Amino acid sequence: MVAGADLAELLSSTILVGVNTSPPDSDVASLELMTRALVGLTLRSLEVLEGAVTAPQFRLLLVLDELGQVPSSRLAARLGTLASSVTRLADRLEAAGLLVRGHDPRNRSIVTVEVTPAGRDLVARVVARRHVLLAEVLDRMTAAERASAASSARRFAELAEDAGEALAVGSLPL
Repeated sequence: MVAGADLAELLSSTILVGVNTSPPDSDVASLELMTRALVGLTLRSLEVLEGAVTAPQFRLLLVLDELGQVPSSRLAARLGTLASSVTRLADRLEAAGLLVRGHDPRNRSIVTVEVTPAGRDLVARVVARRHVLLAEVLDRMTAAERASAASSARRFAELAEDAGEALAVGSLPL
């Protein structure tokens, strides 16, 4: 497992390599810098957890909060991980009261998982903190810059729609 500081260092060095191989004034280099800033804000938003859960545990809660009650196998597929990894993470989260296991009423052999109200509160606190951090950056922009940034972000997300699906796969708690 990669600790938060280690993950940030790994991301910094990885992203810097990408930035350093592109001309500094290129569009790609600019987007790499924005990516680095957004990842940094995401990692800072996790500080509200105060060690309550690890980044992989938070990521599981975040994805599960979006999915609702689902079979653990579906959650594992969405996370791009093994079912055994989900089981270990779920064990810890269930012990902490952040996740509850159940069974599919149509097939009792299917184990389901669902975020508890305490888990939803934890996810909401991190997302709220991320929104505050993003708003702080946006507040430093002129109205025109802010409108342009929002428009560009929406368009970029539309064009990279398949990349949004990849957010659920991998080690980042986005």
